Amino acid sequence: GPVMMAVADIALYAAILGEIGIVPLAVTTSLNVNFLRKPSAQRDIIGVCTLMKVGRSLAVGEVNLYSEGDERPVAHAVGTYSIPPGQSPEI
Repeated sequence: GPVMMAVADIALYAAILGEIGIVPLAVTTSLNVNFLRKPSAQRDIIGVCTLMKVGRSLAVGEVNLYSEGDERPVAHAVGTYSIPPGQSPEI
């Protein structure tokens, strides 16, 4: 559980910073994870992120987590990041 939550959080963080650039103090404000099935043993966990909205102060995205080599998701996460004032691009 904790490793999958970390992968989801990092995938979302990377996607957001890829969109707005490196922003100090962009922090997670919410992360909801639904665990769907047990991941395959001895396989890497892959996080695939889709950004739903990137605004001036908040960014929201979802992450599907997979066991490497398996197309069925093992978890689904939705998270929100707070973007410090004046740090996001003009939207």
